[in-house]
Amino acid sequence: MSSRRPLSRAATAAVLLLALPLAACGSEDDSAAEGSGSGSGGGSSESAEAFEPVTIEHAFGETEIDERPQRVVTWGWGSTDAAIALGVIPVAVPKNSYGAEESGLMPWQAEALEAAGAETPTLLTEGTEPPFEEILKAQPDLILANYSGITEADYTKLAQIADTVAYPDQPWTTPWRDVITTVGEALGETEQADQLLSDIDEQVAAKAEEHPEFAGKTIAAVANDPTAFYVYTPADPRVEYLEDLGFEIAPSVAELDTKESTFYYTLSPEEVDKLDSDILLSYVSTQERADEIAADPTYNVMPQYQADTVASVVGDSYISSVSPPTALSLTWGLDYFVDSLVPAAQAAS
Repeated sequence: MSSRRPLSRAATAAVLLLALPLAACGSEDDSAAEGSGSGSGGGSSESAEAFEPVTIEHAFGETEIDERPQRVVTWGWGSTDAAIALGVIPVAVPKNSYGAEESGLMPWQAEALEAAGAETPTLLTEGTEPPFEEILKAQPDLILANYSGITEADYTKLAQIADTVAYPDQPWTTPWRDVITTVGEALGETEQADQLLSDIDEQVAAKAEEHPEFAGKTIAAVANDPTAFYVYTPADPRVEYLEDLGFEIAPSVAELDTKESTFYYTLSPEEVDKLDSDILLSYVSTQERADEIAADPTYNVMPQYQADTVASVVGDSYISSVSPPTALSLTWGLDYFVDSLVPAAQAAS
C-alpha cells in the first residue's frame, strides 16, 4: 500500500506488548523530561481558571480531565495537528518518516510551528506501539491518542502515565472532524475547535462549488503496490473527505468488501475489474509508479482506465495529507488534491 499508515495499523493489532514496569520508571528525577515544546496548555482565549472539567468516553472506558492540560503528548495521527491548530504546542509528538521532512515533521506541521514561533516538540520514536519510556520522560498531564491503533494493554500503561484519550470505537477509524472536536474538548477549546471546523468546511465547500463536475460522480479510492491492490472503505476518513467534495462512494466498494479490515480491503487481480465507478482515485508515491500501473494488463482492463477516468494523487506528502486529512493537512493539500481530480471528473461527465 502506498501509505505507511494502513500498513502499520494492520500490523499493530498483531503485535504483542513488551512489559514495561512503569512504577519503576516513575522514580526518575523530574529533570529528565525532554519535551522541548512550549507546553502551552490552552489556547489564547481562556485562562486555566476558566477550564471546565470534562469526561470523554472512548473504546476503553472514559477519561476525566479536571484541569486544563499544560503538557500534552500526542500519539497516532491527527491529534498533533489539531492541538497545534488550536494554539497548544505539544511537548512530544510522533516522529514521521513517510512523506515527512528530514526533521521528522510533516511539512504542514513544520510550517505551522514556524508561523507560531514555536520550538519543535520532542519527537517520539515511530513504532507499532507507543514508546512508553519516552512518553513518561516528557512528563505529560494529557496523552491524546484518539486516532491511533493502541490496544487496551497500551491504554492501561499510558493511563498510568497521564490522563489518556483513546479512539471512540475502532482503531484508526475516527472521523477527522471528531479528532478535532475531541482534542478541542480535552484542551478546553471547544468553541475554537468548532470555529476551526467551520473554517475548513467553508474552504472545502468553496472548492466543491467551484467544481460542479464532482457532484454525484461515483468514486473508489485505492492504493496499488507490487504486493496488493487496496480499496478504502467508507470507514476510512479520507473517503469521507471525497464525499465532502461532492462525490458519492461507488456501490461496488461495499459489494466487494472482504471485511478483512475496518478501513480497507484487498482485491485479487482477477477481481479488480469488478470495482466499477465513474472515477478511480489512485494514491501513488511517484508518477513513474502511476505509469507502470496504467500500463499493466492486470489493471488497465478496469473500466476507469478504459474510460480515462483515473485520478492520481502523486507524492508521499500529498498522500499523507489526506490519509486521513487533519486540522492542518487538509487545507495545506486542498488545491493540489482538487486539481488532481478535475481531469478525471471532466472525462466522466
